[in-house]
Amino acid sequence: MQTNRDTSIAHLDPSSLPTIEAIEAPSSHTVRGDRLGTAAWVAIAWIAFLALLAILAPVLPIPDPNQSFVALARKGPAAGHWFGGDAIGRDLLSRIIWGTRSSFIVGFGAVAFGLLIGGMLGLMTGFFRGKVDGFITPLMNVLLAIPQFVLALSLVTVLASGAGVNSTRRLAVVVVGLGIVSIPLLGRITRANTLAWSEREFVLAAKAMGAKNGRIMVREVLPNVMPAMLSISLLGVGIAIVAEGGLSLFGVGVQLPMPSWGNIIAEGRGQMRNSPHIVIFTSLILFLTVMALNFLGDAVNRRFGVRESVL
Repeated sequence: MQTNRDTSIAHLDPSSLPTIEAIEAPSSHTVRGDRLGTAAWVAIAWIAFLALLAILAPVLPIPDPNQSFVALARKGPAAGHWFGGDAIGRDLLSRIIWGTRSSFIVGFGAVAFGLLIGGMLGLMTGFFRGKVDGFITPLMNVLLAIPQFVLALSLVTVLASGAGVNSTRRLAVVVVGLGIVSIPLLGRITRANTLAWSEREFVLAAKAMGAKNGRIMVREVLPNVMPAMLSISLLGVGIAIVAEGGLSLFGVGVQLPMPSWGNIIAEGRGQMRNSPHIVIFTSLILFLTVMALNFLGDAVNRRFGVRESVL
């Protein structure tokens, strides 16, 4: 019996045996989803549409967002004013379009700030571990233990207090404040994924071949960690936009007369009984945007998230 088995093994064609690369590499359909899906493309179209409106706001045939029309005050949709007017007669559609600029700057700017710093810290702590991890991770844990909205409210209040603060500076402070709040969350997500990928065979092989740590992190680990970072970042954009609205309710969001979705809702909350359209239309745009970002984040995770194949 032993002789027959040895003879059969000896006559195997080496070319018919699977290579190491074929065994280790997951098949394409297990590594990534085949397509984004209809919901994701609708979400992309919605975000792109709003971004285009925000960019083209100065040349669109809409009234000045701060121009008041007495006859439009607290009125609902009418000819030439599709969303009606706010409490003092400003065109609501125009204010929402211009407010998209501020809200997108806050959302994407804050997450980009947090991703740059938090992602770098998470990549370093997950890759080097040891003393680096032991020093930075506890700091992130402390920041995560503080209620995020309270921390953002405190930072913006401290950094943007005073009578000499203009709208542009307040906008920048809101971006930085919400960006600081997002650092620990994005850092922990990056760290967790880096811990897993830094132990993979191709990373260990690169270390054995003498590659520098910086090259390994950028060329080997970061591309594999990026899908998770991008997915959570898209969710974070929606959270940052909503957080700006919460800050506006406390009077420390984007400063008037610069419109944002948050301060439009904050101004209109006192008119809910007589003019609910002010809050309803703005909140609907905010809701659809956050939902689109959530769909897009899930789609990115499904499409680009690497999963191990089951052999």
